Amino acid sequence: MRQTSQSEMPRHFVLNRTRRSRNDPDRESRDRPDPVARHQAPRSAIWNAWTDPASFARWWIPAPAKCKVEKMELRPGGALVTRISEDGGPFQPHLDACFLAIDEQERIVFTNTLTGGWRPADQPFMTAIITLREHPQGTDYAAHVMHRSKSERDMHEEMGFHDGWGTVARQLAELVEPSERLVLKSA
Repeated sequence: MRQTSQSEMPRHFVLNRTRRSRNDPDRESRDRPDPVARHQAPRSAIWNAWTDPASFARWWIPAPAKCKVEKMELRPGGALVTRISEDGGPFQPHLDACFLAIDEQERIVFTNTLTGGWRPADQPFMTAIITLREHPQGTDYAAHVMHRSKSERDMHEEMGFHDGWGTVARQLAELVEPSERLVLKSA
């Protein structure tokens, strides 16, 4: 049997089963499974894509829409504010969130239940936990998204959660993974 080389391996994208809490039997109906992507890039490259506003704007919103980062204050209580432009139109509000935790090159936790400075948000919606783990083939990247209620989770689903998060995971990979494969194909 022919062994697949690392450059031929497809990107890995799976959904883990949602963990159920004994103390919160409804948690499964509110949480999204963790999309896990294995990127053939060092953890530092993915961390930079998450923490450098210019890099973040390149992949955070599914193309062809455009993203503008208005604030990225990388500390607990710091603001994460992005705007979106669809079809070349003016930039509109997209995300007004608060960082809850920043663990260097390991974890980013943010929520739009709060805004920067720990201020209550007008329309809370979700909390996301982004984790990065070393892997022999690069980095495992997981995004765990939690909602206040099943109806809000369902609304996020209707807005295209899986397609959107899958698209931005692929855009992140295109930004951070080595481009040798593209160079070899064109040579």
